[in-house]
Amino acid sequence: MKEKVDLTEHCISSTTIAEGRMLTVKYDEVKLPNGNLSQREYVIHPGGVVVIPLLANGNVVLERQFRYPLHQVFIELPAGKIDVGEAALVAGQRELLEETGYVANNWVSLGHQHPCIGYSNEVIHMVLATGLTTGEHNRNADETLEVFDVPFEECMLMAQRGEITDGKTLVALFFAEKHLNQTSLNQASLSQ
Repeated sequence: MKEKVDLTEHCISSTTIAEGRMLTVKYDEVKLPNGNLSQREYVIHPGGVVVIPLLANGNVVLERQFRYPLHQVFIELPAGKIDVGEAALVAGQRELLEETGYVANNWVSLGHQHPCIGYSNEVIHMVLATGLTTGEHNRNADETLEVFDVPFEECMLMAQRGEITDGKTLVALFFAEKHLNQTSLNQASLSQ
């Protein structure tokens, strides 16, 4: 087996360009594996969680929300940033209740994704939430969104038609679809 090439870049110096309440922008001088020098600009992000809330009837709870950087309304799954010292599951539970009013009895981790590897260290954890009961949302004062639900199959069609274009939502839906299909196959083989 061929030995793997060391592709690691080593930081020589690091400067903070900007620091906000959630994000920090860095500029680093790096030494490349071939010995050359280069620069990297990137965003430090606290990490996030995206929840796939699946109702007993097979519908998925979605949100319509205006996203300022692109100045348009997007259809998304409930999601949010992870607070310092907070576990991804706890963040998912908090965000689901806060944004939609739903509480889930069952949670399954579907893995994680790195949505912007070229310019950010952001990690988004994906969790499937089932056994949902509804209550009152507890949105932040700066959150305005519309909550609705559609059948899971319709979500996938919305993705194919370009109605859902949010990256974290697309990846999470595909992971959920694979998990649900695998679970159905396992249950079918157990019943035979």
